[in-house]
Amino acid sequence: MGYRFTLDDVDFLRSRHGSKALSTAGELDLSSSSMLGDVGQLRRRYPPYDGALIETILCRRRARTKLAAAQDMLFTDDALQQATASAVAHHRAAEIGDRFPGAVVHDLTCSIGAELVELSACPDLAGVIGSDIDAVRLSMARHNTSLGGRVPTLLRADALAPVSTADVVIADPARRSGSGRVFRLDQLTPPLLDMLSTWAGRPLVVKCAPGLDYRVLRDRYGFSGQVQITSLDGAVREACLWTERDGEPRRRATVLRTRPNATVGSYEVTDDIDDDVTVGEAGEWIVDPDGAVVRAGLVRQYAATHGLWQLDAQIAYLTGDSVPEGERGFRVIETTGVAERELRRRLSTLDCGTLEILVRGLDVDPDALRKRVKPRGSRSLSLVLTRIGRKGVGFICEPGVRF
Repeated sequence: MGYRFTLDDVDFLRSRHGSKALSTAGELDLSSSSMLGDVGQLRRRYPPYDGALIETILCRRRARTKLAAAQDMLFTDDALQQATASAVAHHRAAEIGDRFPGAVVHDLTCSIGAELVELSACPDLAGVIGSDIDAVRLSMARHNTSLGGRVPTLLRADALAPVSTADVVIADPARRSGSGRVFRLDQLTPPLLDMLSTWAGRPLVVKCAPGLDYRVLRDRYGFSGQVQITSLDGAVREACLWTERDGEPRRRATVLRTRPNATVGSYEVTDDIDDDVTVGEAGEWIVDPDGAVVRAGLVRQYAATHGLWQLDAQIAYLTGDSVPEGERGFRVIETTGVAERELRRRLSTLDCGTLEILVRGLDVDPDALRKRVKPRGSRSLSLVLTRIGRKGVGFICEPGVRF
């Protein structure tokens, strides 16, 4: 659960004295071996705010790769875990600005303001409003959104009680309860279906967990908008529901890349492009599409775009004689069965010492299998295990290469 902040804690952290205290705390190691001494030092100097100081510094350190202004922001542990990464929020803000130029946007569940920061920086939006029912998080948002750029209007309000006439509303229902992470649509806070009903008739953008079963949402509850699955530097981050996308694709995969060594920038795959691909024998390369493409059910569209084909119509691995630029490919050395005895023998013959194992369509634990096949050679290899029809098949490959 982490430390439970109070409004008094946040007021102190936002003060000049609190800023100096955070600077002092930031110089401490705060590791498991030093924590006892570090806590004692902060408790002597800044009672009763030692807990708030420690939690803030630890959150800032965890947030460095996620949020651009992490070193100056205030967080709760739960809020940080659910906060939208800066690169994803920036992309969404730019898209909203492009689709609704001059709009006023209201973030109904603004929490600590991570999304508000990017919305406020978008030059194409006329205004930004943020609201949250949690007074502590709203106070943190006041601090975080004041760090630079345009400052949004902030209100304390329930997301199911309209308090603005904004042109576009966005929301990020909480996916945690007192007992941990929740997965059902009616367990979100506020419930997703209630949000869709309350804000019907106004453009609504709802961020959800990447594992959202959007097919159930369509089939059982009649959701007719667009589902966007977004990944960032190879990790799937979220599913986003757009209610007002008439005449546009119903499924969209957005692949964002921000790493300095990325050879290809961001791209999208949608369900309105050709998906006519064949199923056939393995080519020179095995290609594992980005997770956003797989989660969005757009593997065939991706394959058609890049001249690839499928090994099996139900499996996401693709194959071809080349690898799309920016993607990771595995050059096939030989095809094998999946029996451990056969794998052990073939890997030994190939002098395998370091082994990466990728699995789709089979009930195989890569770590356990690696221990059992006991690679002891000097060569690094990759093993791609999958199912073709009802048969398990393995592809022993050269180590994966990013093109």
